[in-house]
Amino acid sequence: MALTLNETNFQSEVIDSNVPVLVDFWAEWCGPCKMIGPVIDQVAAEVDGQAKVGKVNVDEARNLAVKYNVRSIPLLLFFKNGEVKDQIVGASVTKDQLKAKLAALA
Repeated sequence: MALTLNETNFQSEVIDSNVPVLVDFWAEWCGPCKMIGPVIDQVAAEVDGQAKVGKVNVDEARNLAVKYNVRSIPLLLFFKNGEVKDQIVGASVTKDQLKAKLAALA
């Protein structure tokens, strides 16, 4: 299961993480977000220990959405050493593609 990320834990879980982190910016009302949600959770389970996977609800964490220029969702950001290294916009991505991007950052 993906971590629930918010303005309180984002620094410790993402920015200060010593492993790559995939962050899914999503919202309840977003159809494509709901489609990719189970894929995100599968990736989280399969990369446990080598990387982290978390979700940010843009309606509940507006400051994070603004900070990372979230204009369309789902937005998947790949962090390493506190910096965004890669991104995917939209839900047309496979579990294997997500895992490959995380592995490339490890």
